Amino acid sequence: MKNKEKKRDFISFADFTRDEICDILLLAARLKKKRTSHVLRGKTVGLIFQKPSTRTAVSFAVGVIQLGGHPLILNADILQIKRGESPRDTGRVLSRYLDAIVIRAHRHDEIMEMAGFADIPVINGLTDLEHPCQVLADLLTIMEYKKFKNPKALKGFRLAYLGDGNNVAHSWMLAAAMFGMKLSLACPKGYEPRADYVGLAQNANTVGGGSISVMADPKLAVQGAEAVYTDVWVSMGQEAESQKRSAIFSPYQLNKSLLSLAKPGALVMHCLPAHRGEEITEEVLEGPNSVVFDQAENRLHVQKAVLTALLTRKRA
Repeated sequence: MKNKEKKRDFISFADFTRDEICDILLLAARLKKKRTSHVLRGKTVGLIFQKPSTRTAVSFAVGVIQLGGHPLILNADILQIKRGESPRDTGRVLSRYLDAIVIRAHRHDEIMEMAGFADIPVINGLTDLEHPCQVLADLLTIMEYKKFKNPKALKGFRLAYLGDGNNVAHSWMLAAAMFGMKLSLACPKGYEPRADYVGLAQNANTVGGGSISVMADPKLAVQGAEAVYTDVWVSMGQEAESQKRSAIFSPYQLNKSLLSLAKPGALVMHCLPAHRGEEITEEVLEGPNSVVFDQAENRLHVQKAVLTALLTRKRA
């Protein structure tokens, strides 16, 4: 049986201090230059997917291999959790076989329950409430393009988020508060981020100089932004709302006109997959300001850093 007292999880930005996240980002930058290592030699990481995945599944699997470990991809259909076994029992059992668990879960409370009973690190590969690995990759991408040598240089950086106040928006609020960034979220009425996350982010802004603002006007949100971020209007499980959401979200499309209101040279960001012609136009997605595929690549590097930090306690 593994020692539960020594394990840590990465479920939310709230699980780590700013200095710890800085260490992870600096380590990710180094790991990007040196692709392979042996820090996970002899270790097996289970990757559980209750939802479809491209970037999370492939980047984590490749990352584990590049660190010298063994990834075990576990589609939820082959696990008893699909037939009603509790997350707590699944976590207990897998702790006897694996060294860490990455899970893309339907509900945030499932990953919280699993982490609470597992004796090994549990990493959030996406839930309905948060997507921290994605935002780690986003932060690394901004650092690269702005030539920030230290993550603390993110203080005061202005980012506008357009569209649904979803899991990515929640993680962005927590990250922005941690680093003192200026984050403006433009969301239609009734689709704003959850009030508890807004409050948590606003109360967590201890760096000073940062701000978290939620508004309905996308034009106001993007004014002066150094990066403009969007996500799909219809997330997994919301397909029945597709037509309704398309009508409501149409003013929030990231197009050339809206982008022109941002700071010249503003980065265009999207966590992918993108629905071209819906939340973002083809010309903007493929335009000179777009960094979306660098974001996707950086998923690999930040996740390797998270795995290294949790399984070896190696610091930058």
